[in-house]
Formats: sequence, structure tokens, C-alpha cells
Amino acid sequence: MKSLKLILSNPRYFGAAWVFTSINIWFGTWAIYIPTVKEKLGIDKADLGIALFCLSLGVFTIIPVASKFINKIGVGRASWFGVVGVTATAMLPLMAPNYNLLMAALYLFGAGNGFIDIAINTLVTEIEKEDKQNFMSAAHGFFSLGGILVGLGSFLIPVIGSPVLHMGITVVLVFILNLYFRKHYIHIVAAPVEKEPFSLKLFKPLLLLGIIGFVSFGSEGAIIDWSGLYLKEMTMAPELLIGAGFLAFSTTMTLGRFLGDGISAKIGPIKIVGLGAFIAALGYLLVLTQHTTLSIIGFAFNGLGFSVIVPELFRIGGNVKGVDSSQGVAFIAGSGYIGFLLGPVILGFIAESASLRYSFMLLLGMAVLVMGVTFFLGKKRK
Repeated sequence: MKSLKLILSNPRYFGAAWVFTSINIWFGTWAIYIPTVKEKLGIDKADLGIALFCLSLGVFTIIPVASKFINKIGVGRASWFGVVGVTATAMLPLMAPNYNLLMAALYLFGAGNGFIDIAINTLVTEIEKEDKQNFMSAAHGFFSLGGILVGLGSFLIPVIGSPVLHMGITVVLVFILNLYFRKHYIHIVAAPVEKEPFSLKLFKPLLLLGIIGFVSFGSEGAIIDWSGLYLKEMTMAPELLIGAGFLAFSTTMTLGRFLGDGISAKIGPIKIVGLGAFIAALGYLLVLTQHTTLSIIGFAFNGLGFSVIVPELFRIGGNVKGVDSSQGVAFIAGSGYIGFLLGPVILGFIAESASLRYSFMLLLGMAVLVMGVTFFLGKKRK
């Protein structure tokens, strides 16, 4: 909890952490209105899927060029420009009068989200280097906090009565806070890195980190999409408990991220990734018992395990020798997004052709794979 106190007591850290919260507030507020947009435009699920793919396409389009732009203008200014960019595009999907403009709006919104994600993770990496303080995990905890705020804000939907107005109020409030705190980080630039020519030796640690990112993001996406169905079909959970798995996962995810920095400072970033994978694997073993209570506890273990992995990946990726911090973070982000998008799809195919239980067996295998990769990374560092 030291890093949480650090963020709450110092505007230099809170300003960056609030951007993480903002990202989830922007995206989460859009997400709760997806059914409304679908009904308003009269599109079917296939059309909606294509539109959402445009959002993902926007993310992937920006990833290859983000690091160059961040290095050119400075990571602090890039983070602020990212805030302005997403503020300008957040309302567009809800205002789109037709399907084609919806796809265009989601593409721009996705590009903005992809850029700010890379910029703010790079910014936190640079602040950690300058101040010799760990708060990356707690900053990601603030991202999870953004989801909680969106959930609480959803109770205002009947009162506000308009998706555009709801998003407008949200955008203005979030922007005002970002505007106030930007002065504490906008001047920060990335420390110069002594670059090395491309080689397999240089690429190998990034590749291993990318594998962990792919698996971790993919597992998170799978649990978000499939935990409720698993409890319903595989454990025969009553209707009241179908959402309990995701709630347990989200709660321990938030808690773990606020605790992660202190543990990382004591045992190191690679060991904590291995520990997180071990805890997640134990969670999958409990989920696979197909007992409702044990499965819910298993999802809680999953949240606790994965909570520390993603922040540490960005921290490690931003500190790879011979690689700009923004390039390392961009590589992790790209690998992770691919996993987040493809993971649920692959597991859905397995569930349809075999059983949802086999899907979660694969996730268990992936957690074990992460433990193996951290072993090789640890040996390499030694």
C-alpha cells in the first residue's frame, strides 16, 4: 500500500495515475451503451462485431508509430496530447448517426486509446526511473478503479436519460481533473538510451515478454467474457451467482495492483510475474473442480495473480537495455492487445467444438507456460 499512499500524497504521481483511471472511464462509459447504439442504428451482432473490430484496428494502427511520436515531443507532452485526443473522440461513437460513421468514430476512438495507453505506461516508467519509486502496479490499480466508477455511474443512466449527455458530463469532469494535474508531468522527457543495433540477443527478452503479454491479456479477456457462462453451464451455479466470478476477479485484481509495487520492490519484477502466474494457475485448478464456490474462489485467485503481471510487464519492457522505453512499452501493448482480442475467440472455438472446461484447461497450461518463461528470463538476467 506504500505506492497507493505515494500516489494520493503527491500530485506528480496522482496526475499520471488519474490518466489510467480516465482511460477506463472513457472506454467503460462507451461500453455500457453498446446495446443502445446497436438498437439505435438497427444493426445486427455481425455488424456490431465489425464495428468493434474498427476500434481494435485503430489501436493496432497507432502502435507502430506511437513510440516515434512520443520520443519526438516528449513523453509528458505526448501523454497530455493523448488525453486531449481521447477527450475529443470519446463522444463520437455515441453521436454517430449511421453505421459507416460509427465505424469511423470507433477507429478514431481506438487510435486515441492505443496512443494514450502506450504514452502513459512510458511516462510512469520514466517517473519511476527518475524518482527511484515503484508505483506502476498501483497506477494500473487506478485503471481498475475507473471501472468501478463507471459501474457506479451506470446507476445514473435512468436519471440522465441520454447516452450523449452522460458521456458529455463524464468527458468534461475527467478532462477538468486532467487539465489541473497535467502541469506535474507535462515537462517529463524520456531519459536517453544508448541504443544497440538490432540483434536476436536484443530481441529475445522482448519476444519472451511479448509471449507473457499475449497470454496474460488473453487470459484476462477470457475470464471477462467466459466466467459467467462457465459458472452457469459447468458448475450449475444459481442465477444469483453467475456474475460472482467476474466480481471476485475484479476485486482481487484491484487489491493486488495496490499491493504489487511493494512486493515487486522486495523480490524483483521477474519473480513477481512468476509468482503471479503460479497464483493464477492455482486459481485455474480451483475453477476446473467445477464446484461453484471453489470456482468463484479460483476466479479470485486468477484476479490476484494477473493483477501484478501486466503492470510488471510494462515496467520490464520499459527498461530493456538498448531499447527506448516507449518502444518496449509499445511492443508489450501490441502483444497484449492481440492476446486480449484473440484469446476469447480461440477459447470460444474450443468451447463450441469440445467443452468450456477444455478452454480453461488451456488457460491453465498458458499460466504454466508463463512460469516457464519467467524462469528463462530470470536466468538471462543473472
